[in-house]
Amino acid sequence: MLIVMKPNAAAGDIDAVIKVIEAIGFRAHAMPGATRTAIGITGNEGPVDGRRFENLPGVAEVIRVTKPYKLITLDLRPDKTVVRVGDATIGDSGLAIIAGPCAIESRDQAFAVAKAVKQSGTRFFRACVWKPRTSPYTFQGLGEKAWEIITAIREQFGLKVVTEAVDESHVDLIEKYGDVIQIGARNMQNFSLLKRAGRSKLPVLLKRGMAATLEEWLLAAEYIMAEGNYNVILCERGVRTFAQHTRNTLDLASVPAIRRISHLPVIVDPSHGTGTAYMVTPLARAGVAVGADGLMIEVHNQPELALSDSAQALTLSEYAQLIEEVRAIRDVTAPLPAMARKKASS
Repeated sequence: MLIVMKPNAAAGDIDAVIKVIEAIGFRAHAMPGATRTAIGITGNEGPVDGRRFENLPGVAEVIRVTKPYKLITLDLRPDKTVVRVGDATIGDSGLAIIAGPCAIESRDQAFAVAKAVKQSGTRFFRACVWKPRTSPYTFQGLGEKAWEIITAIREQFGLKVVTEAVDESHVDLIEKYGDVIQIGARNMQNFSLLKRAGRSKLPVLLKRGMAATLEEWLLAAEYIMAEGNYNVILCERGVRTFAQHTRNTLDLASVPAIRRISHLPVIVDPSHGTGTAYMVTPLARAGVAVGADGLMIEVHNQPELALSDSAQALTLSEYAQLIEEVRAIRDVTAPLPAMARKKASS
């Protein structure tokens, strides 16, 4: 159920509605928008009688939700969510780039890549500490040894660190040393991990599962938001199909499809989506062209020596060229501000 407040509803009116929701044993999720506030209700196992809210001061209308998700929808928040990570953002008019190696391998490797990422004007550094690998005999990441390197990179370059939590205990460390919690494809339906991330104050980057439908992916985001964390970024990274020419099939159609359903920002990972370096830049260009809010790119100073995902990592020069190309496309495809549209049409 959604309770839509009037545009002129006072803060006291909103608080009163929330108190009623909590008094009957449910959870309230207030979502302020540009013109009005909507309040979602979760925790109910059956229909809620909306008539109890209709006459409360400031309430414009009560909408019964028939979709399986409530909090991720445009019905609750018609304005697009902008996730703020300190002074950096994902979901506004700019193009957010998250770039870095598949995993932290050494100080020299991490610093060489971080320097290139900083020089490109990118604000986010991909720095995985733990690696959930298909084979138990492959490189699993440096673990806690990587935190010293990551801390030094944050201090020297001022980059926002995005790193993956493989289990619930990892979230505690990311909250201490990182800036964004990544939930990987293999953990998209690890519901205890989703709930733990939902109780964090850090933004969460949620990757699409290897064979997840759009609805399953969005419901995973709903798990996070139902715990009170509304700063969720969706990441399309390809799904498993019968194709053999790529590691995965990058579903770029998911970007406009999500736009019709959800207010959450969505980025594209062409590195995992293709698994092959020569495909990354073309698919990154396509991702920006279809309206993605950003990209996640794997970069390595010596891809041929990378301990994981070497085939899809770009060299530093290839990464610099990609950034130049995708920003040019963004300049062409980004929606014009309202004033500029008015002048263009006159």
